[in-house]
Amino acid sequence: MKISRKKFLIMTLIFIGVLFSSVYGLLQLPQFGRKASGKRRKRILDSPNFKDGKFQNITYTPDLNEKYNYWDLITENFKSNKNKQPSITIPSIKTNLFNLNLAQNQIIWFGHSSYLLIFEGKKILVDPVFSGFAAPFSFMLKAFKGANVYFPDDFPEIDLLIITHDHYDHLDFNTVTKLKPKIKQIVTSLGVGEHLERWGFDPKKIIELDWDENFQMPDLLITSATARHFSGRSLSPKTTLWGSFILEGNNGKIYVGGDSGYDTHFKNIGEKHGPFDLVILDGGQYHEHWKYIHMIPEETAQAAIDLKAKKLFPVHWAKFTMAHHPWNDPVTRVSKACDEKSVAFFTAKIGEINEYENKVGGEKWWL
Repeated sequence: MKISRKKFLIMTLIFIGVLFSSVYGLLQLPQFGRKASGKRRKRILDSPNFKDGKFQNITYTPDLNEKYNYWDLITENFKSNKNKQPSITIPSIKTNLFNLNLAQNQIIWFGHSSYLLIFEGKKILVDPVFSGFAAPFSFMLKAFKGANVYFPDDFPEIDLLIITHDHYDHLDFNTVTKLKPKIKQIVTSLGVGEHLERWGFDPKKIIELDWDENFQMPDLLITSATARHFSGRSLSPKTTLWGSFILEGNNGKIYVGGDSGYDTHFKNIGEKHGPFDLVILDGGQYHEHWKYIHMIPEETAQAAIDLKAKKLFPVHWAKFTMAHHPWNDPVTRVSKACDEKSVAFFTAKIGEINEYENKVGGEKWWL
């Protein structure tokens, strides 16, 4: 049956309207967070790092490597790599987190970029994702078998929650809302607090920092530093800030790297704030297509040198597939690069207690 041009136009407009309404309704779900408004929005607009309607990196950072386009990115997703997913069950240790020695500096890693620091007698939780997926919906970006063995109920009261930026593999709605009664203080990047307030967190507990701003806790100074990355949970990227954090106590200093591409900011931070007893840097989920926003493992080793690190702990691997490299490529390559560059480093199993001042190397369980 032939459809008139007018009827076809009406049907097309109805379809577009329904599609738009559906997407709009979907984006109102709580896991997508909320755009900043009021005083927070004004603070964002006044930030020297917010220009042309978006937060900007210090160095020009295109979304893609100039050699490629979005079609290259799409076609890459159809290429098969059997090693992207591990053939083994990721090994782990179930530590009783309610019975930790708070007098000893430690790090306990939970896979990807989630970890618990014991530092200056405080329990500091960074970017916790314990839902078993790193996306707005549970059928997307599922955790490797065996990698998701810690849950909010496993955690004691948390003195400080650090959220480096608002990507789903660093800020998980289900996890943080379940942890909410246990969290005493939050430090995060500028703008991210809007999501947390929508999810019911007390605004008085939320400290948002622009780059080079700091917050003083008893025996602990937290300073926000630059990173080369981006942000976003819906259709408006770069409307919240991303960053790294420096933890300075009475007897030590830690660098919490978040996500970042390699650039001169590591050397600048090292010269201004180093040396660091421990630096925690991303070294996985990389690709030549997006080389400006995630380091390759060899750059992770160099960044540790730039930061004047006494010890490197590489993260952002072993839980989710977000790139096309073999799942264990990050740790294999960063270990080799550290050996070649004489960088002291260590690796760990999920849930293992690591007294990082005394630890070097680690069991190569991924081989």
